[in-house]
Amino acid sequence: MDTQISWVIYEKPSLYPLDLNEKIKTRINELVKLLSVTDENSEIYKVNHHQERDIKLSKDTKNVVLFALQMAEKTNGALEPTIYLVLREWGFTTGKYQIPDETKIRDLLNYVDYRKVSLKENQIYLPDGMQIDLGAVAKGYIGDEIIKILKANNISSALINLGGNVQLLGTKPNGDLWNIGLKSPNSQDYIGILRLADCAIVTSGNYERYFIGEDNKRYWHILDGKTGKPADKHINSVTIVTKQGKLGDALSTALFVMGVDEAINYWK
Repeated sequence: MDTQISWVIYEKPSLYPLDLNEKIKTRINELVKLLSVTDENSEIYKVNHHQERDIKLSKDTKNVVLFALQMAEKTNGALEPTIYLVLREWGFTTGKYQIPDETKIRDLLNYVDYRKVSLKENQIYLPDGMQIDLGAVAKGYIGDEIIKILKANNISSALINLGGNVQLLGTKPNGDLWNIGLKSPNSQDYIGILRLADCAIVTSGNYERYFIGEDNKRYWHILDGKTGKPADKHINSVTIVTKQGKLGDALSTALFVMGVDEAINYWK
């Protein structure tokens, strides 16, 4: 989960509390520490490594897990929160990139199935060997939480950039719509400008996080939970515009995995 997050508040400083930035930073750090797959003190790490058999989740972690499972169900597994072991095998969480052996992928796919995750109230259970990764929804959830803080402090105009996720609060201070550029997957140019207000714009693509294998082919981090390989159905990027950042986050990944025809039918 990329934690390089920035925000700009488009109000006069006298209109918001001086500690507002600290409130936002504290909330971001709190959520990252709960949801990280690599921090040994995070709730998700404890879930994945079964440090406690029946782990009672915090409200935030429960909300994110529940939403991820609901979106997995709604997208028929195109969003697959139990893909972590396969993702790690490719090296996308460790930086040790490799093309896994076909046998290894098949073995790891035995531990990929969101339907086997049990969440009852605030307790979660995973089958032995299974691990989860909430990276496909966590950033959007964090963006939504930042918006809540801004609204609670009477901020009406702000732009949040979470790296691939942009969330807008209201319009520009002068009432104009925001201009959000859509980067071309194939160049440094833009393919268009969206004029929007009070929404989230989330993009997933195959051109940011990838590596070149020994076979000189490009392999990206968005994996198909059915194959255990980078989703490759003739899509370079998907951009979702929606009210909720977490929904845009989930759908940008899921529709990328679905491919053009299925994604269009889902959207319709």
